[in-house]
Amino acid sequence: MKLLLLEDDDATRGHLEHALVSAGHVVDVCTNGSDAIMLGLRGEYAALILDRMVPGVDGLCVLKELRAAGVRSPAIFLTAIDGVHDRVEGLDAGADDYLVKPFASIELIARINALLRRTPASEVITVLRLADLEMDLITRSVKRAGRQIDLQPQEFKLLEYLMRHAGEVVTRSMLHEHVWSFHFDPQTNVIESNMSRLRSKIERGFGSELIHTIRGVGYRFDALA
Repeated sequence: MKLLLLEDDDATRGHLEHALVSAGHVVDVCTNGSDAIMLGLRGEYAALILDRMVPGVDGLCVLKELRAAGVRSPAIFLTAIDGVHDRVEGLDAGADDYLVKPFASIELIARINALLRRTPASEVITVLRLADLEMDLITRSVKRAGRQIDLQPQEFKLLEYLMRHAGEVVTRSMLHEHVWSFHFDPQTNVIESNMSRLRSKIERGFGSELIHTIRGVGYRFDALA
């Protein structure tokens, strides 16, 4: 699933992003409330994970803005504030859960999974489609023209990101940040090698290309020639 994470502390943010990506999620990360509002207004996130105490526009204001704009994605607050009044204030603002720091990342993942189970299926995108390619995010399966395609976990994450940004130009730096996140040398050819294997699996024998190289920029995923 695609998640939005608002967290301004570098160490905490890196740890949580790594845990969420390892659990199979795609994560968009921001460090300030203004960016969180801008991203959240797209309405494409299965869940929002918001640090309540960030500089400037805090997590509480972010959620109030998003709820006022009609964004219904389930939300969980991460905070060091554990007073009853503060928890009530957060829940009244539209939060679905409240997790007090410090906490274990496995608890956060369990709570997110619980929120996703409670969310009406109509509000969460579970299947991505482009032309005759279909990705089921629940069963973690991919088919093209009805034929099952076996992908490695990193190939699946790469394809999911491309499908969520179909028709857009996706740069190498975007893939670094959102698919691999961190802990590898950006000068390596890890993106190119994974992209080559993915292309072979979803294009060979199907008669049309879906991944297009934009020379000097990145890639575009669509059914156009």
